[in-house]
Amino acid sequence: MAVKLANLVVFVKIPYAAPMASRSGADLALLLLGSYRNLVDEVTNELAARGYPDSRPSHEYAMRAIRAGADNASELGRRLAVTKQAAAKTITVLLDRGYVTAEAHPDDARRKRIEITERGLALMREGEAIFDEVRARWAQRLGVAELERLEAQLAQFVGDSPIRLDAPGWAAQ
Repeated sequence: MAVKLANLVVFVKIPYAAPMASRSGADLALLLLGSYRNLVDEVTNELAARGYPDSRPSHEYAMRAIRAGADNASELGRRLAVTKQAAAKTITVLLDRGYVTAEAHPDDARRKRIEITERGLALMREGEAIFDEVRARWAQRLGVAELERLEAQLAQFVGDSPIRLDAPGWAAQ
């Protein structure tokens, strides 16, 4: 574009910005899922670097459920929306890695009561700290105000019901 001012011709470059293509609802779902996955992968990788190479996101869900009162395989299965057998396998992994203990239930010796060990609690604390660190990096990347705006916008879709991190099985229902 040329603009003539008296005898002076000034060329003004106007950058072309292609209109943003409208995305589908499926694209939105994939963007949200991808963002979640990147966030969780970053935390999992950092946990590995800090001495928890065997930690998985599903362990966090299970330990949160245990901390909230799911002290046996049946209850853990209900809270995670998985079979009792799947919950028992998760408990076995957590036992093997030292994140939980299983002791005879005081009311029924056939049942085992699950409790989180100090190592499991340390893992949970470390994970929470790393999530805060990743959030701070996101704030640097987007800007604090923009990240707060994004969080507020996402909170509009969650509503008054908090997300239960001990119940990832909602998608299977």
